[in-house]
Amino acid sequence: MIDPRLRTLRVLREEGTVTATAEILHLTPSTVSQQLRGLAKDLGVRLLEAEGRRVRLTPAAYTVLDHADTLFSQWEHARADLAAHRRGVSGEVRFAAVSSALAALVAPAAARLRAEHPGLEVWMAEQESEKVFALLLAHRTDIAVVIPTADGPPPDDPRFDQRPLLDEPQDLLVPPAHPLAAGSTAELAAAAGESWIGSPDRPDQHHLMLTACAAAGFTPRIVHRANEWFAVSALVAAGFGVALVPRLAPLPPGDEVVRVPLRGRPVPSRRIITCVRRGSDRQPPIAHGLEALREVAAHRAA
Repeated sequence: MIDPRLRTLRVLREEGTVTATAEILHLTPSTVSQQLRGLAKDLGVRLLEAEGRRVRLTPAAYTVLDHADTLFSQWEHARADLAAHRRGVSGEVRFAAVSSALAALVAPAAARLRAEHPGLEVWMAEQESEKVFALLLAHRTDIAVVIPTADGPPPDDPRFDQRPLLDEPQDLLVPPAHPLAAGSTAELAAAAGESWIGSPDRPDQHHLMLTACAAAGFTPRIVHRANEWFAVSALVAAGFGVALVPRLAPLPPGDEVVRVPLRGRPVPSRRIITCVRRGSDRQPPIAHGLEALREVAAHRAA
């Protein structure tokens, strides 16, 4: 077995603080500090340096992490090879996903898994994109369904296997009496003079809106802010502005709003990806989970 203190060091690299690392691992900060001091002593090198209230990894720590990434990836491969000696599909698979993907992709995929593999336990949790990578490293989830962000790991990160799942168009959300609601589609530039509802606490969505509007030739005049889709929908229905919403985002059926598909180039969309620990995708519970997600995404795309 791999020294669990290496897992703690990997999560610390992702989270940046001992407190956040402890929260992800369900440990106390003192336990995390004790583990890392013990690891440094056993290895005979200094792993951490104080930097204000945070800690900074030393060059020796990054050397250890390079080897740890290889060890953990190889261990995931070993678990997949051992699964070939067992009969049937059993165990568990844990999903973490952003809210819209959880509702539209993960839940239907989990229903398929439950029907096709009754011996497999499925767990689901809503989680923002920036948290799932630490949860994967901590082995608190197995499959993440997320939106790539500027702060996320690059596609070739040796710790993860990231694959595109679905490109999801964005719709313009307007009240029924709005002039753009009458057409079957609209260009985003037609909404340049509108009041906009932004979602600054949803960094992926907010950045997408700003980027899309900039590509259409304008900066949106954000007058109201809301993060949950039901709140965004309520503000649009009441006539306080327009918004961009993902095609998969569920909206309250009672709200009087109209989704207007956008045309022109570029049509704003967001890419949804799957992410697993590198080497784990051949383990039967995870492999079947990824397959079910791909089937649901293909149906959605069609």
